[in-house]
This record gives sequence, C-alpha cells and structure tokens, in this order.
Amino acid sequence: MLFNSVDFAVFLPVVFFIYWFLLNRNLQYQNLFLTAASYFFYGYWDWRFLSLILISSLADFTIGLLLKKQFNFRVRKGLLFASVAINLGILGFFKYYNFFLDNFVQAFSLFGSEIRASSLQIILPVGISFYTFQTLSYTIDVYRGQLKPTKDFIAFSAFVSFFPQLVAGPIERAKNLLPQFYKKRHFDYAKAMDGSQQIIWGLFKKMVIADNCAVYANMIFENSDQYSSFSLLLGALFFTFQIYGDFSGYSDIAIGTARLFGFDLMKNFAYPYFSRDIAEFWRRWHISLSTWFRDYLYIPLGGSRGGKWMNIRNVFIIFIVSGFWHGANWTFIVWGALNAIYFLPLMLSNANRNHIEVVAKDKLFPSLREVLFMGITFALTVLAWIFFRAENLGHAFSYLGRLFSAGNSGLRFNIFMDNYQVLFLFTFIAIMLFMEWMHRDKEYGLQLETPSPAKVWAVNLSIFSLTLIFEGATADFIYFQF
Repeated sequence: MLFNSVDFAVFLPVVFFIYWFLLNRNLQYQNLFLTAASYFFYGYWDWRFLSLILISSLADFTIGLLLKKQFNFRVRKGLLFASVAINLGILGFFKYYNFFLDNFVQAFSLFGSEIRASSLQIILPVGISFYTFQTLSYTIDVYRGQLKPTKDFIAFSAFVSFFPQLVAGPIERAKNLLPQFYKKRHFDYAKAMDGSQQIIWGLFKKMVIADNCAVYANMIFENSDQYSSFSLLLGALFFTFQIYGDFSGYSDIAIGTARLFGFDLMKNFAYPYFSRDIAEFWRRWHISLSTWFRDYLYIPLGGSRGGKWMNIRNVFIIFIVSGFWHGANWTFIVWGALNAIYFLPLMLSNANRNHIEVVAKDKLFPSLREVLFMGITFALTVLAWIFFRAENLGHAFSYLGRLFSAGNSGLRFNIFMDNYQVLFLFTFIAIMLFMEWMHRDKEYGLQLETPSPAKVWAVNLSIFSLTLIFEGATADFIYFQF
C-alpha cells in the first residue's frame, strides 16, 4: 500500500479512529490492533510474504527468551548465530540468490568452463532489508546485554511489523521503539498536528519533487545515448533530487504517521545536501542504516581503533556492504566503493568529524568557504548517484563518458526547450531547498517555530493544495525495491 494512494488515505483514518476512540483504554488491544493493521498494510501488496515477517518475529522472539536463560558463552554464540543465519538466510535467498548464481557461472566461463544453472523467478519481498535489520537489532542487543528480552509477543510483533516504517524505514532499534509498545499512550493534539504537518511535507517531496523529477530522470537515463552532456547533467541532477525527495519524503511520512499514534521514530535525514564533506553527508543521509552498520559491523570489526590499514579495510567493508545492502547489482557495490574513496582522505587526515554542527549555525547565509565545500560535496554525490541509477556498470561508464565528452558538450536542451513543466519543477526544488535551509536546525523542513492552530492549518492546506495540483505520475517509492 502506497502512502501516496487513495487506499492509504482511507486506511489511515480508519485505523486512527479505531485505535484512539475504540481501543484507547486497553494497551494490549491497541498493540494487537496495530499488529493486525500492519499485517493488513503489508499483505495488501502480497499476503503470501506475511509468513516471512512472522518467521522472523517468532525466531527472534524465541531466541531472545532463550538468551535470557542461557549463560554458557558457546550456547549464547550459537543462538546469536542462529538468529543471524535465519534472518540473513531469508534475505540472501530472496535478494541475492540470482546475483551470486549468475556471477558464479560467469566466473567459470572466464576459465573456459561452462556451467548450466537456471536462475529462479524470485519476487523480492517489499521492505525485507528493512524489517530484517530491525529484528536483528533486537537479538544482537539482547545478546550484548543492552536490552532485556520481552515476554510480550504481541508487543514484539507490533515492533517488527509497525506499518509506518515497515517497508522503507527508518530502521528502528529495539532499544528505542520496543519499549514504547509497553507504555500507555494518550492522544496528544499538538503531537498529532506536528505529525500531520510532517506527513504533508513528505507528500510534497514525494509527489511534487520526486515523482516529477522521475519523469525526466527516467527519460534521460533510459535513452542516455541520445542526449548531450548538458542534458545528461540535468538527468543526474533530476535523479539526485528524485531519490532525496522520494526517500526522505517516505521517512517524513513514516515519522509523522507514527506520531499520530503516539510513537517517536528516529530521524532518518538531516538535510544531507547541505553537507560540507562526505563524512557529514553520511551522518545526515539514511541515518538509521549508517548508524546500524556503525554499531553492528564497523565497531565490532575494530572501528578506527586499529592501525591505518585496518582503518582503511573497515571503511571499505562498511561502504561496500552498505552498497550491497541496496541491491544485487555491481552498480551498488561500485557506488559504495566510490563513497569509501571519497571518505578515506578525511579519515586519514582526521578531518572526518570537522563538521558536526549544522552549517552556518545561527546565521542566515553560509560563508564562501562553506558554499565551496557544499558545492564540492554535492558534485561528488551527484557523480556517485549515476552508478546508483544506472542499469549496469556498462551503462554507468557510458553515461559518464558522454557526460564528460568534449564532442558532446553542446548546450542542447532537447526535451527541455519550451517546457514550462520543467520550469515549475525547478521552482519547486528551489522552494524545497529554501524551506529546508531555513529550518535546517529543525526535525523537518516544514516545522514551525511557534505553531498556532490557525498557522498550522493554513500552512498544511497550502502545501497540500500545491501537492495535489502539481503532483507527478504516481510511482512506487524507490526504496521499496531494497
């Protein structure tokens, strides 16, 4: 079920009404209802894959209880390994089976041997990478002694399947979200209004920015051999804003929807395109994933505590695994490796934490130095997104070759000449960037300083009206495929 669909526009108020007006006196019933609503939300796409969520939930709930009773180190290690094997085994089969099979066959063909192996017609379950990592965080935290295992299977099931962030995050930690299902929740009008405002901002970024950018990004990337360098640059820029509007828009809607039901989810984006270096970008982009890999992979590998070569190894591992998490394609692996290369000079010069505070803090305008650094970081990011969007490595290198070809540098606008829709789109991108710059120290780009009911309603209606008028063609969220 898409957030930007009529189905969800009906689903959300019905669930909201039952949750607050019929079940508000019983916490257990609320949790049970949220679980049922979440399973309906996911099953609306394909009910067959509900079994995978149930298997993960049952496995990690049971292993958590066994860890509580077990003090033998080897047995505890075995239980943890069982959780990792079950969750990553399911994820690996559905997401990576054909990738490894195809590359295995190609590897043998390089040595003159042929292996016949048939790929399977596997449907990738929506959001499997997200809820797999979410439930894994529970088992790992229980194993480490950082979280007490729960005896409440209903609350645990609600945590794993919570519909606002089930299919595209934020990837919540059990330490943050699970305890919220234990506490009695009371309706908070101010919190609900703030949540509704964040939902509307997310819809604007998705429906006006991302979906309209997608039209031109797809047109250019799918026919890149027909366009000039300037048009290819525009295509890369359109995708840059498409993926940001799409993914951060989803996170805004998810966080805002959770607030309607009394839950607080972690912030997933912190205005990453205002970053002054790549290290800052990765502290601000898909925060829930980057911190997950930091805590559960990078630090256990040794983090930055070892020697220089170990540090370099760990950086490449974390970025390449992050790229591979996004999809079974060499383009994602190269995208991750490229970001590791961007990051290394900062790490080796101990400059990777130079920009912790928000850019131009307490100022209206950035300094020329900050503008330069933001421009360089943005350009490097746009370049990396080409690999992320390309169909394969050949397509990516062909795109880059034409982009930087001197013989292809004529300023030919092709499809963009006399197209007022493109002008509107650039205008709305500018509006989004302006709003986010002015609120870059806030949780989201539309958050008001002193929200009065009249101001909130006026702003919400204005942005929502613009969204309905200028929405692009309805499309799935990009990160549904991950």
